[in-house]
Amino acid sequence: MRMRAVHLDELPLLRDIERAAGRCFRDIGMPEIAADEPLPLDELARYHHAGLAWAAVDDTDTPVAYLIADRVDGNLHVEQVSVHPDSARRGIGRSLLDHLAVYAGGEGTPALTLTTFTEVPWNAPYYARCGFRLLDDSGLTPGLRRIRRSEAAHGLDRWPRTCMRRAV
Repeated sequence: MRMRAVHLDELPLLRDIERAAGRCFRDIGMPEIAADEPLPLDELARYHHAGLAWAAVDDTDTPVAYLIADRVDGNLHVEQVSVHPDSARRGIGRSLLDHLAVYAGGEGTPALTLTTFTEVPWNAPYYARCGFRLLDDSGLTPGLRRIRRSEAAHGLDRWPRTCMRRAV
């Protein structure tokens, strides 16, 4: 699977990928997450313009998965990684995370961070297999604390969540 920067005209497709990937939350009793709308196009465009949006593309150069990241406290924070269900379980999400790690290493960024659900198999347990480690409260940076407060205000703390870090 080839990784490349997201093209501006692909942003609507990224939203479709995220919606499709989110449907599986309905099956595990998290319909609110499944129904949550992806980021608006103008916010996705911000990631594109910052050079922090990548796609995994198929043989026709069509995105089947994507990752967007923010700079948070000197690290790259995975804001979203979504794989279309038709392309799931092929290592594409891990490849996107590895791609981000190589990018981060190339610019001297020490780590990747993310926030995720602890009890969803394709969330925290998956990220642990990809080299991320749980952070306890003492390991949270000010930026991660802000992100967690924002997530709580959005209602995401209805289910157990955590912050994770992967050294680059």
